[in-house]
Amino acid sequence: MKIVHVTQPVEAGVAVVVLALARAQRRQGWDVAIACPPTGWLPDEARRVGIPLHPWPATRTPGPATARELRTIAKILRTHRPDVVHLHSSKAGLARLVLRGGTPTIFQPHLWSFRVATGLLSRASRRWETWASRWTTLLLCVSDDELAAGRTAKITARAEVVCNGVDTAGLTPRPKAHDTPTAVCVGRLAHQKGQDLLLAAWPGVLAKVPDAELVLVGDGPLAARLRSTAPPNVRWHGHSTAVAEHYADADVVVLPSRAEGMALVPLEAMACGRSVVAFDVEGVAQSIGDAGEVVPAEDVNALAQAVALRLSDPELAATEGKRGRQRAETLFDRDRMTDRIVTLTATLVAEEGRR
Repeated sequence: MKIVHVTQPVEAGVAVVVLALARAQRRQGWDVAIACPPTGWLPDEARRVGIPLHPWPATRTPGPATARELRTIAKILRTHRPDVVHLHSSKAGLARLVLRGGTPTIFQPHLWSFRVATGLLSRASRRWETWASRWTTLLLCVSDDELAAGRTAKITARAEVVCNGVDTAGLTPRPKAHDTPTAVCVGRLAHQKGQDLLLAAWPGVLAKVPDAELVLVGDGPLAARLRSTAPPNVRWHGHSTAVAEHYADADVVVLPSRAEGMALVPLEAMACGRSVVAFDVEGVAQSIGDAGEVVPAEDVNALAQAVALRLSDPELAATEGKRGRQRAETLFDRDRMTDRIVTLTATLVAEEGRR
């Protein structure tokens, strides 16, 4: 079987999922290739493990270059002639304009574009996704919430939910090497990821736990502004691929996002045996369960209280961390995710072949 994965994100969660799927499908003996921008973590790792790459110089947002990007991906797909195309995230999803159902097409939003866009762009994104549903052979959602949001937007494509997974063999609990009460936040420094909300909550944490420390791991467009307005006891690490080391330093891991599909950070933190506090956005309650606390979206006071409680009560944090490890192993192991998607993809192609 020949499959092409198409993605614009080449860093962080989407890229990690794409590489995991490509490697799992190649182990099945499939002919697997990735079309993505030529520089970044994903193309570097793909080259390292020998997965063929097709350079697709796509930008994050739609704009004047979009038509050229679509012509490029159309040429790549005509040349490769895959049995199935797997489109990851909203930019790659535009390739349905050139595929138009001619090749079995899996679309995996990873987070609906209309959930992060605003105003006219959000409404246009919603209309596009509803319209493009006719060219989506299988909609693959990473959480029940993501599917529900799609159905509310009248996206009618046949759909399956396959929750994200993480490497529970590589990410394991490690003892904390210091006594400082520490909260860790991992993610791109961007509006969607909500680090500004966490920084707004942090003085409330310090009011209850004065010696607490917050570690922000990541880089992005808001880095300079966030650094310039940060409250006390905040450390900045910048982008890092050694996430296990940062989780090992934490008593609690915080996800202050404004929107997600199902974020990898809580799953990684749970695999590492760490308690998680997060805003109630898509996929969070389903992933965290009783391994931390989910607070109302954008409620910085509730976020501060939940984080401070775990920093002042290490036994509570440790108990939740143990539950999280069990959840990660049982529900969110990466091999479970890839095996399920391999099966769905093979079934989809077989069904299309019988038509």
